[in-house]
Order: sequence, then C-alpha cells, then structure tokens
Amino acid sequence: MEYGFTTAAYVVAAVLFILSLGGLSGQESAKRAVWYGIVGMALAVLATLYGPGAHNWLISAVMIAVGGVIGWVVAQRVQMTEMPQLVAAMHSLVGLAAVFIGYNTEFEMSGIAALQAAGNGDALNALTGFAQKIAMKSGSEIAILRVETFLGVFIGAVTFTGSVIAYGKLAGKVDGKAKKLPGGHVLNAGAALLSLVLLVMYFNGAGTWALAVMTLAAFFIGYHLIMGIGGADMPVVVSMLNSYSGWAAAAIGFSLSNDLLIVVGALVGSSGAILSYIMCKAMNRSFISVILGGFGGTAGPAMEVTGEQIAIDADGVAAALNDAESVIIVPGYGMAVAQAQQSVSELTRKLRAKGKEVRFAIHPVAGRLPGHMNVLLAEAKVPYDIVLEMDEINEDFPSTDVAIIIGSNDIVNPAAQEDPNSPIAGMPVLEVWKAKQVFVSKRGQGTGYSGIENPLFYKDNTRMFYGDAKKSIDQLLPMIE
Repeated sequence: MEYGFTTAAYVVAAVLFILSLGGLSGQESAKRAVWYGIVGMALAVLATLYGPGAHNWLISAVMIAVGGVIGWVVAQRVQMTEMPQLVAAMHSLVGLAAVFIGYNTEFEMSGIAALQAAGNGDALNALTGFAQKIAMKSGSEIAILRVETFLGVFIGAVTFTGSVIAYGKLAGKVDGKAKKLPGGHVLNAGAALLSLVLLVMYFNGAGTWALAVMTLAAFFIGYHLIMGIGGADMPVVVSMLNSYSGWAAAAIGFSLSNDLLIVVGALVGSSGAILSYIMCKAMNRSFISVILGGFGGTAGPAMEVTGEQIAIDADGVAAALNDAESVIIVPGYGMAVAQAQQSVSELTRKLRAKGKEVRFAIHPVAGRLPGHMNVLLAEAKVPYDIVLEMDEINEDFPSTDVAIIIGSNDIVNPAAQEDPNSPIAGMPVLEVWKAKQVFVSKRGQGTGYSGIENPLFYKDNTRMFYGDAKKSIDQLLPMIE
C-alpha cells in the first residue's frame, strides 16, 4: 500500500513539475506554474516520508520546519536585484547535498561489505531502509551503484565550488574578470583525467580514498572553471550550474533508487543545458568555449574610444519625450538596483496616455539572470504586449524617435559590431544608437559590471542622464505634459 501510494504520488508530482516548467515559458501563466511546482514538491516530500523504508520522521519534520523557516526569512530579505546570486547559492547547496549523499552511500557500502566479509548474518538481517537495499544488491548491482555514486559526487562537487565562485562574482565579492592559473585548460583537463582514472580504480574496489581524491579534484575543476569565465557571461554560468545541479540530483536519484529524483534531476539538467545553449546562441558564442572559460578576454588591443560624454538634465529629456511619437525603453541591471521599475511603469503609462507608442526592448541575457527584466516589469504591471525580445524590436530602432537606456551597458554596446578585439565582439546587441535620440540613465561614467568600455556613450545622438535611475525617472514624471 505504501509503495503504491508513493509511486502514484511521484507520478503526479512529476506531471506537476513538467506543467510548472511549461507554464514558466509565458508571463501570463508563470504565477500558476510556480504553484504547480510548490504543490508538486510538497506532494513529493510527503510521499517520500510516508513511503517504504522511511524512518526518523521526527528528525525529518524538524529539518523541514527549520529549512522552511530559513527559506521564508531569506525570501523576505532578498531583493530582486539579488536573485542571480541567490540562485547561484541555492545551486551550491544542491551540489553539496549530492556530495554528502554520495559519501553516505559509500560508507553504507563499506560497512555492509565488512559485515558480509565477517559473515555476520544477524547484523545483516537487522538492516533497514537504504542499508537493507544495498545489502540485497548483487555484485554487478553494487558495481553500478559505485559508478552512480562516483558520478553524483563528481558533478555535485563541481557544482558546489563553481556555484560559490559564481555567487561571489555576482555579489561583487570576487573579481568579475576572467582569471586562470598558469596552465589554464591543461589544469582542468588534468584534473578531469585524474578523476577518470580514479573512477576506474574506485569501480575496481579502491575504496573511499579514491572517492576523496576525486572530490578534491572536482572541487578544483568547479573553482577554476568559473574563475576563468568573465562577468559578462554570468547569466550563462548561472544557467549552466543549474543544469549541473540537475544532473547531480539525477545521479544521486539512481543511487537512492528514487524515481522522482531521477525525473526531476533530468528535467532540471536538460532545461538548464537548453537555456544555456539558447543564451550562448543569443550572444553568438560557442557553448563549449563559454563553459570552458574561453570567453571574457580580448584577442588584441581594444578600439580606442574618442569623444566625450555629454550630459543632459531632466528638462531636456522631458522635452524630447514630449515631442516624440515613438519611444523604446531598454531596462538593465541598473534599473533593478535602483528599484526604478515602478517609476518606469508610471512614465510608460503617462506617455501612452498621450498617444505615444512606448515599447520595451529586452535582451536575452539582460540583468545577470535570464528573464530578470521581464519579472521586474511584470511586477510593476507593465503590459505584456509591449515587452518585446531583441529579435522582435531591433529593426525598429531606426524609425524610433527616442531610446531610453536605464542601467544597461554590454547589451547596447556597439563595440560588439564595430570592434573585433572587444570581449563581446560578435554578440548580438540592441542597436539603440540607430534611434534619432538616445538617453542613457546611468549613475556615473564607469564601465559597468563587465568592465568593457561602451562607445555608445560618446556618440553624437547620445546624451547621458546621470543619477540614480529611480530619482531620475521621478524627475521626469511631472514634466510629461
């Protein structure tokens, strides 16, 4: 009865997770999709606790309560601007959990092997739960379990250290520039080859020490891989680590014989990999090059930027907006930091009330996290139908009267097309400079998160609207007549 209920619950939970992923693809269905995921996870946890072999319910209940409280506190405190680093931090926990579960499996296998060698039948018969399952496995099944455990620990360890470094870069605690140790890719390849050799040895009964040495090598690979990737690629890195965490969960699902964990891990792993590929395509980058740390440096000296940045005040921007017939707004991370989305929404409402065409242009990798800008605009109740992707709106800039850039840098950088030595050379960007007038809302004259100079700021039709994005937009609101 317990097994049948658990199996049925797992099937329902898997369907809910699939519906959740499908619903997240659209803004209108995203809220409903989140609830599908919540209900699916709650059902999965309850089914696991009620299922066969489950013990220590009190400890499990306490841990769920503690985790729930921590999650609630974090959710209340974390700002939308901190979501990318929060996601990276959560991935690190998934990776670490995979490592711990893998080592628990190894300790159980070692202990049971010792009992079997000593012929201690009473102790073997007294085993319950996971240990009992291991004791019932044949030699070939134990060999397969060793491979599953090894892979789960390897992927989990890479995910853990990689996610910690990604968190540090996103939070500004680690330098966002691409950095590699002397030897670069050779070191990563050497650590991967060592791990492969250790897999063969572990498969042939080398023992816990082989798993421990591999874990250290995997920790290094995760650290060095992400340190070698530049800040401009962090959206891809976050998505890639999401994929890694999924595959780690799937591998551990095989070890635990948990069908739902396998399904969910495969869903997360495949969707993360697909999203990473889509973003790399949007950046005109090789997926392999990015994940191996091949992007973020320059091929030669960057093109010299000449001219000066010309500032404009709120009166000048308001006058241009009042005269304009068509306006395109490009939001970026600076808008999120200033929490200016509500002010931007109000500006949009006032401009549209005057009969002006107002649209938003969203780059696939804007905001350090895919979909970050879409979420902020939806939160501010900006109509979905005027929020357009880059491919849908890029050709409209030449016929646009005013383009307003709010806290964006790399995604509107013409150096991607004009400078072959730029770190973002070849990356598709929003061609805002083709608009009749361009206003850039920016705190100061810095180069932004990735440290790449932007020639847009020096073009003849560009004016710099310096200051905090929210305060700057708020200044405009009473001037829109």
